[in-house]
Amino acid sequence: MTVPFEEAPPRVPGPPAVGPPGRPARRGRPGGWVPYLLLAPAVAALLAVLGYALVRNVLISFQEFGRRQLISRTTEWTGLDNYRAVVEDQRFWDSVARTFAFMAVNVVLIMVLGTLTGLLLGALGRPMRLLLSIALVAAWAMPVIASTTVFQWLFDTQFGVANWAMRGLGFSGYDQHNWFASGTSTLAIVTVLIVWASVPFVALNLYAGLTTVSGEIYEAARVDGASSWRIFWSVTAPIMRPFFLITTFLEIIWVFKAFTQIYAMNGGGPDRESETLPVMAYMEGMGQNQYGTAAAISVLTLVILLIAMSFYFRLILKQEKEQER
Repeated sequence: MTVPFEEAPPRVPGPPAVGPPGRPARRGRPGGWVPYLLLAPAVAALLAVLGYALVRNVLISFQEFGRRQLISRTTEWTGLDNYRAVVEDQRFWDSVARTFAFMAVNVVLIMVLGTLTGLLLGALGRPMRLLLSIALVAAWAMPVIASTTVFQWLFDTQFGVANWAMRGLGFSGYDQHNWFASGTSTLAIVTVLIVWASVPFVALNLYAGLTTVSGEIYEAARVDGASSWRIFWSVTAPIMRPFFLITTFLEIIWVFKAFTQIYAMNGGGPDRESETLPVMAYMEGMGQNQYGTAAAISVLTLVILLIAMSFYFRLILKQEKEQER
């Protein structure tokens, strides 16, 4: 006996995924405790490495902690006296202004030169791109103390290449010229050093990001008659906007806390004219044995940086909300 074949009932398609017009619907993100569990190891490591040091530093900022207390191992609580002394010191506010000016100049130069270098990497052929990439990696990987020592040699009073080059170009007054005679010239040399060492990070990451952009977008812009400048502002910059935001954020933090280059170059001198907030905190602590004052300066530095970066945090959060729409 033959059993008649029964056709399966037609499948009724479910409702289409709803999403923003012109965009595919996003899959649901993992909820519950999963994100927190993934972040837990990193948070625990940060607390173990930085948590104790930060808490200890805050406690010392409320104490009279000098050479006598260090030897006798005694604790003398003074409340807000250290903060009051720091705030009333004009040298602190000079260091604040110097730190922000130094940071602004460095970040602008790093981002502009790094962007131009990254675009150059994308325009070069393979052999020249490889050669330039090797040079950038070599500059980026050079230890800070080693690069600072090289720059000290370059600007040496007697045997420096800078004085030799200036004399060769016909400039007078560069026979044993002291490039570290003022705080402005010292910070200018440190700026060249920091920019030289930081541009590779921006350039290589920008080039890596550009490789993910489809070439058809650029071809369409060229067909429409857009110039290279117009393509950058209307195509490249909007696509790479998240990269520029996070990279600028990182560079602000790194330059703001720059210490090794400034101190190793000239010890914050002459007469503390090149002293930034991190250098001032170190000089007060290790140089003057005023550890309570140094701790107060470091805490105020952190607070100032957080206040300054709060505006940037809002910009990044606003960008994320716009992308989620």
